[in-house]
Amino acid sequence: MKPSAALTNSLRPVILAAARSPRCEHAITRAPLSRQVVNRFVAGSERSDAIAVVSRLLDNGRYVSVDFLGENVTDGASAQATVCEYLSLIEDLGRFPGPLGPVPRIEVSVKLSSLGAGLSPEIAAENARTICAAAQSAGVWVTVDAEDHTTTDATLATVRSLRVDFPWLGIVLQAYLRRTESDCLAFADARIRLCKGAYNESEAVAYIRREDVTASYLRCLDILCRGTGYPMVASHDPVVIAAAARTGRDVDRFEYQMLFGIREPEQARLVASGQHVRTYVPYGSAWYPYFMRRLAERPANLAFFLRSVVSRHRCCGAVGSRCCEMLSKCCFDH
Repeated sequence: MKPSAALTNSLRPVILAAARSPRCEHAITRAPLSRQVVNRFVAGSERSDAIAVVSRLLDNGRYVSVDFLGENVTDGASAQATVCEYLSLIEDLGRFPGPLGPVPRIEVSVKLSSLGAGLSPEIAAENARTICAAAQSAGVWVTVDAEDHTTTDATLATVRSLRVDFPWLGIVLQAYLRRTESDCLAFADARIRLCKGAYNESEAVAYIRREDVTASYLRCLDILCRGTGYPMVASHDPVVIAAAARTGRDVDRFEYQMLFGIREPEQARLVASGQHVRTYVPYGSAWYPYFMRRLAERPANLAFFLRSVVSRHRCCGAVGSRCCEMLSKCCFDH
């Protein structure tokens, strides 16, 4: 195992715990350096920032999935505010030219917890229905994001219900969950974004070792590619990207998906080769949980963060150690 991978494996639980820590969020979001580093992964705080990024990516031949950051809302007013933001976002996105082929170039991604799932599944479902109706009128796709494993059953039930009226609605499945092969079989006719998974799960419900997660991903991808749906290969892993290329699927029957700010040259290479590549573009002020999950999931992201800290403060590796100590203290002292 490479040293960077070993470092990330050992720090992943700490970083993901820090993503849920109010104390750590307070410390990191108020650090001037953090905002500079976050700009690599988040389009900006305002909708106009996201629209500017979308315009540039579309001009470069990419597709986009835009996410208004936010999750786990605890009151109806916040859920309704999220719906209003998505309706305005969809209106703005609808002004871009329509698809040049059978696959819409523009999509929005939404978490049910941001729509009030914590209040009741019915509230979230109705809010999602409102967003889907607006998206359908604008020629925009919607995909429902995955969250931690405790939400999976409710999320799939909501999507299954909404697909009666919006059969194009997409869903995210996480390959590190042991249940996901069965879920792929159940939704093999749907539009599925298959990702590895970014939450801190126990070994009872999820594969932990990196190689086991990759093996599960490849099995799930095989199931989806043998189905009648539309697989969306959401991974930066060269092994996964190569496996998707070997499936023999026509270019309009699947797509690659990658995150904004990650492996940009590879995204450009795939587009140049004639593949559909959809870039996940997050925006909003609630960037902290998203940013921490990005640090936890890839060694390169954590290394970039630590290099930025070192460069800023001219303090060599000691700064990286202090950052790790801060994350650990925020998690376990809270």
